[in-house]
Amino acid sequence: MNEHDSERIAGVLIADGLEPTDDLELADVVVLNTCCIRENADNRLYGTLGHLKSLKDRRPDMQIAVGGCLAQKDRDIVQQRAGHVDVVFGTHNLASAPALLKQSRLTGESVIEILEEHEAYPSALPASREVDHSAWVTIQIGCDNSCAFCIVPSVRGSEVSRRMGDIVYEVEQLSADGVNEITLLGQNVNSYGRDLGAAQYAPQFADLLRAVDAVEGIKRIRFTSPHPKDLRPETIAAMSECEAVCEHLHLPLQSGSNRTLARMHRGYTAERYLERLAAARAGIPDLAVTTDIIVGFPGETDEDFERTMEVVAEARYDSAYTFVFSPRPGTEAAEMVDDFVAPEVVAERMTRLTELCDVDALFRYEARVGLVEEVLIEGPSKKDAAVIAARTRQSKLVHFKPPEGVFLAPGSMAEARITSAAPHWLSAEFVQATEPAARRRVRIPVTSG
Repeated sequence: MNEHDSERIAGVLIADGLEPTDDLELADVVVLNTCCIRENADNRLYGTLGHLKSLKDRRPDMQIAVGGCLAQKDRDIVQQRAGHVDVVFGTHNLASAPALLKQSRLTGESVIEILEEHEAYPSALPASREVDHSAWVTIQIGCDNSCAFCIVPSVRGSEVSRRMGDIVYEVEQLSADGVNEITLLGQNVNSYGRDLGAAQYAPQFADLLRAVDAVEGIKRIRFTSPHPKDLRPETIAAMSECEAVCEHLHLPLQSGSNRTLARMHRGYTAERYLERLAAARAGIPDLAVTTDIIVGFPGETDEDFERTMEVVAEARYDSAYTFVFSPRPGTEAAEMVDDFVAPEVVAERMTRLTELCDVDALFRYEARVGLVEEVLIEGPSKKDAAVIAARTRQSKLVHFKPPEGVFLAPGSMAEARITSAAPHWLSAEFVQATEPAARRRVRIPVTSG
């Protein structure tokens, strides 16, 4: 979500006449779009702002803007700690960035604009994407859950769904521009549509999946993130029946202890979670499942952690994102200071958990060896330009060398036979190219004269 917001901020600045640059010495405007899910984001922001101060001293005309979740949360604090920042704007007013920069430039004063909520669902903004073939599409903003560890509702606001027709139209336009893979974004995609009308008339997430699946040219549909308590049979059925919806489900566990889940306000038990997981695997052939797990939530006992290890062992995830609990000011869990778990205990638990997750991941990845997978080409590997990096429908990273003389453009599709596996990537041999990358639509500006 934060990366897509960055694309949209870049998009509105480009539309306002600016050009992107990676060279700070050439930049007229530097925008830091922030996240505040974890504590190190705060440290990185103020460290970067400190580095930029010397540049600002040398080039007073350069403008610095800070946006995003940390700006929404800290608002005046950003200006207090870094008085050389020209503009501070929150998560609800991305489109205002060009106007705020102009205001600061004209007045010579710092400008802070933080809206508490969207007045209505924000209209679509132009996005400056890093790749041509893949795009994020926002389907809802905000969150109505009250997880004790999460600051998102405070900085993103209450849950608001986007109209299905507007989403489908955006996907159609993306397809016309050569995009063949989209990822639907929401804080809790499974609750999409609940606020769009009476229950019997409001669209469900399953309806949206089917509508987007019908868009010509879209070959892969992904989404993030679903909440386990809202995973419905209709969604599982749609995932199974829609050709473009990938066989990958990210289902955050957070903890395997019912006591901890209750204190987190997650709305499900470990048993209920495993039931939903089993239903998804039964309904969607060849499903890959990934998850999020927090280690060291306040009050987590050895027994609580053992319950998490048991659930992870039973679930056998393809991959797990494991996090040490990070207290975020303003959340319920941040106030549980007396129950904070000792760092050395958390470190030992994290080591055990990641070792188990890596064993399970290797098991899942090794099960792909010998299979011929459909892969979407991402481009040359970052470590070796002669090696292609691609991704399977299960979102597994694949590396292979194409035959000499065969060019595989990003966005094209091929078949590759898996030859070996590691816990987080696969090696393969090229079989054949199956589909070229879609051609981008060229827009010719019309001028009067």
